[in-house]
Amino acid sequence: MLDLYVSTFATLFVVIDPVGCAPIFAGLTAGHPPRYAAATAIRASVIASCILFVFALFGKALLGALHIELNAFRVAGGIMLFLIALDMVFEKRTQRREERVEQVKATPVHEDVSVFPMAMPMIAGPGSIATVMLMMGHATDHASALTVLAALASVLLITAAALLAANPLMRLLGSRVEAVVTRVLGVLLGALAVQYVIDGLRGVVLGG
Repeated sequence: MLDLYVSTFATLFVVIDPVGCAPIFAGLTAGHPPRYAAATAIRASVIASCILFVFALFGKALLGALHIELNAFRVAGGIMLFLIALDMVFEKRTQRREERVEQVKATPVHEDVSVFPMAMPMIAGPGSIATVMLMMGHATDHASALTVLAALASVLLITAAALLAANPLMRLLGSRVEAVVTRVLGVLLGALAVQYVIDGLRGVVLGG
């Protein structure tokens, strides 16, 4: 159970990337009153949590309804996570996030940034949804399923804390430290993504 918790926590932490979300949130709420920024952070975390927990609990049933095997989802999810890892290593992910920030700032209709872009796609994006469903696929009983959900809850709590402390965190880390951390996490995520693909292909070949 401990191995499953650590594996799920590490994978989700890398994919959701609370450290990377913090500066984006700080940029989106720059100039806003602290109380408004805190309320926005909590709202974004709650919305993202609802989305991820729904996919964690009912994602397998959704795959079954669409007649998609879990092994196929493992391969597709692994490829998706590997692309995210490449973006992190070459800093494309941060660039796209900053472009989303500029788009939101330039579009008055997006006043509440808690839903877009913070909750989706930055926290509960395709990568984190795929990861949650993949990890729930490894759960063989209720105890292991609760372990995965506990790891998800832990990462989401850390993400909420990072958003609430976004401005102080940015002053503490700085852009250079953030870039180094993002690239290291990207390499680790790439290795995990390859393992997902291997597991999926092995399941297809062995029929399990």
